[in-house]
Amino acid sequence: MILVDTSVLIDFLRGKTNDKITFFQQILLKDIPFGISCYTYQEILQGAKDKKEWEKLKSYLSTQTIYFLSETADLYEKAAFMFFNLRRKGVTPRSTIDMLIALIAIENNLELLHNDHDFDAMAVHVPELRILQLLL
Repeated sequence: MILVDTSVLIDFLRGKTNDKITFFQQILLKDIPFGISCYTYQEILQGAKDKKEWEKLKSYLSTQTIYFLSETADLYEKAAFMFFNLRRKGVTPRSTIDMLIALIAIENNLELLHNDHDFDAMAVHVPELRILQLLL
């Protein structure tokens, strides 16, 4: 199963083309199961330019599988510890939300499709974070 990051969905919804969008289009064409994180859901909605776009995005996103972290403090502690360890190795992710998205992928055993170099840098030091490389 695949977790699609905000960075890919934004480009897709804006009609951009790049390798990651091509991957996503293949996922859609081949009807490969995928989902988004609750944080991606929020990030996409908060980027709406007006009420009409908000409703269109909400309608589309509400049909997607949405992954959440459990409401336990230990998972947020785990995300903070991943950040702490990454920083000690010289990698400082720019976003707390990216840490939580990475943890959602890890906790749900999902491959992450993204267009954000922070995830690649994380994956070098966090082997549990699986980055989607190619579609079979």
